[in-house]
Order: sequence, then structure tokens, then C-alpha cells
Amino acid sequence: MNQPASAVKPRLREVLATPKMLAILLLGAASGFPNQVTESSLQAWLKDVGASNTTIGLLTYVAIPYLLKPLWAPLIDRYTLPFLGRRRGWIMLMQLALAAAIALFAVQDPAAHLLPFALCAFAIVFFSATQDIAYDAWRTDVTLPQERGMAAAAVNLGYRTAAYAASAFSLIAADYFGWRVALLVLAGVMALFCLATWRAPSSHNQYRPRSLAESVVTPLRELLATPGAQALIAVVLLFKIGDAFANKLFTPFMMDVGFSKHEIGAIVKALFTVSSLAGSLLGGIFMVRLGLLRSMLAFGVLQALSNLLYCVLALSGKSYAVMAAAVVIEHLAAAMGNIALVALIMAMCDTRYSAFQYALLSALAVLPRYSLGYPAGWVADHGGWYIYYVASFVLALPGLACVWWNRRRIESLDQRPQAA
Repeated sequence: MNQPASAVKPRLREVLATPKMLAILLLGAASGFPNQVTESSLQAWLKDVGASNTTIGLLTYVAIPYLLKPLWAPLIDRYTLPFLGRRRGWIMLMQLALAAAIALFAVQDPAAHLLPFALCAFAIVFFSATQDIAYDAWRTDVTLPQERGMAAAAVNLGYRTAAYAASAFSLIAADYFGWRVALLVLAGVMALFCLATWRAPSSHNQYRPRSLAESVVTPLRELLATPGAQALIAVVLLFKIGDAFANKLFTPFMMDVGFSKHEIGAIVKALFTVSSLAGSLLGGIFMVRLGLLRSMLAFGVLQALSNLLYCVLALSGKSYAVMAAAVVIEHLAAAMGNIALVALIMAMCDTRYSAFQYALLSALAVLPRYSLGYPAGWVADHGGWYIYYVASFVLALPGLACVWWNRRRIESLDQRPQAA
């Protein structure tokens, strides 16, 4: 008996050979590049001027636009800019806005004026979130069902490489030349990503909702019509919560353990990124072989257990060997888990409304990451780093249970043809 086409697993080289993967990787890099400006760089800059962990945790809420992006995502579905098509025009406009906002951020002084510093960081996140809306919609439009695993790997490879480059460069350059020089260089690099957007293929998705109401109501109705939609949304929300908590204050943790900004930028972040890239590639390969459900279960267990390695580092103090083992294993597992989650979100989207639906689901996925800043800082200050990472392991368990509870729904979704 012949298998249905949707059930046949493609060969790995067939997926890798698709020309669009390079464009997905490069625009994934553009998406990841500004993220660490308001994460690692912001936290290290505040640490330099003597801010407490609680204050740093509070300032992480400048990232709230990543959670609120579904509010303006319907505009990206509804309106098309007069250049580069339905998706790429928005991507390029946001890249130019990001370059300007990072340049303005570079001239701030958080020690003297915290509010303008926070407002500039907020603007960077807003433009970054809007770029993500358009990019995620474009990627969802151009990706076929059998390409989801490797498309998720490509975006992670690009995203994490660029995020590392931005973070490592800013930390090292800040040690030698100061934060202003470091961030002005990042602003210039951000502008160069416009070239990748200009050369990327069009999504050929010409569907346009007739009104803003249709851009919201119909996509919600279509999304919630998926069998077991509410349960699947719970999986999206909970799957990465432990990992998000573990990495929320990663840079202050490393600084408190005893690593300098230079060491974090040149060594820790290098290990962070290499292991994340390896995890992204392995995650995409294993997803082609295992399918969505088994990948989520296996990767979820690994990312939960790997958080406990930071407990050993918290107890041992500054140790290159312990740090390397913890960072490599934890980020390898975290990247594999992220591949599975991105593939799940892509499978749930209808390409007619991919901007709004992907924005909504991805906002739910990162809700823990961007809402746990103050609790994370409070736990670090009052419980210490050992308790902090034990808590991250405990927080990972509900997500695993949710995947197992919804195993039949996830298997069914993995076999569903791409909605269009």
C-alpha cells in the first residue's frame, strides 16, 4: 500500500537543497541581531554602572513589545508597502528603523538618566518585534510542510549566529572602547541586512484581508478551529518556560560567578553559540527522522535536565571546565527544543493569516521569557543562583506533561497538509 504524500519522510538532502533555505537563514540572522542589544548588552551595561539584579530584572520589561506584537500584526497582513511585496517591504522598513534606534541608544547614559535609556531600548524591541512579524509570516508562506524542521533549523542557525556576533562584539568592544563605539558599529551592521531582504525571494502570497476586522476575527476563528486548539496553545505557552527562566539572567549569573565581560564575550558566548548552532542543526536533522511528537518529547526532557548543570557551576564558582560543560550541554538541548517548538507553530498557521497567527502563537511562546524578569531577579537576589536553577528545572516539568497529554493531537497536526 502506498503511503500518503504527507506521510512520506523526505530525504535530508532534498530539504537542504531548496534555494529558499539560504534566504531563511540570512533573514533569521537579521531577526536575531538586535535581540541581544536589549538583552545581554543592556544587562552588562547596567551591571557596569552598579545596578542591582532586581533593577536589571525590572528593565528587562522593555521587551514587552515581543509579547504585544499580535496587537499590530493584523496591520502587516492587511496593508502592503509600495516596495518589495507584501512581506519584504515591512522587513526592510523595520531594519532601517532598527539601525537608527540602536544608534540613538548608543549615546545614552544609564547612570545619569535611566528613563531615556529604557525608552530607546523599548523602541529597539518594538521595531525588532515588527520585523519578526513580517519575517515569520514570510517564512511561513514560503515553507512547505516537509521543510518545516529544516526551516526551523535555518532560522535558528541565522538567529543565534547573529545574536552571538552582536552580543560578543558589544561586550568585548565595550571593555576596550566603551559602549558608545560598540553600539554605533552594531547600528551600521543592522543597516546592511537590508541587502539580504532586497535579494530574498518573494513569498508570492497575494491574499489580502478586506478589512482590519477580517485580519483579526477570521484568523482567530481559523486557528481555534484546529482540533484541540486550546490544548495545543497550552503546549506552545509551557514548552520553553523552564529554559526561558534559566537563561533570563544568564549574563549577570556569569559575572557573579567571576567571569569578566571579555571572558563572557570571547569564551562563554562562543560556547553558547557554537552549541546552539549544533543543536539547531541536530534538531532539524532529528525532526526529519523522528517527526514532531517524538522530537518534542526527547528535546523537552534534555532541555529540562540540562538546566541543573548550572547548579554545579553555582556551587563550584569560576571554573572553565564546569562552565564549558554546562553551557554547551544546556544550549545544545535548548536549541533542539526550540526547533521543535517553531515547527509546531508553523504547522498550526494558515498562510493567508500567517502574520497574525504566527505573531500570536510566538508571543505566547516567549511570554515566559519576557514576563519573568522581575521574579527571576528576585529569586537570584534572595535565593541565590543554586535555587534559581533548581526552580528552572521544576518550571520545565508542566510543559513536558502537556506535550504527552496532547501527543495524539500533535501527531495529527504533523500529518496535516499546509493550510492555504
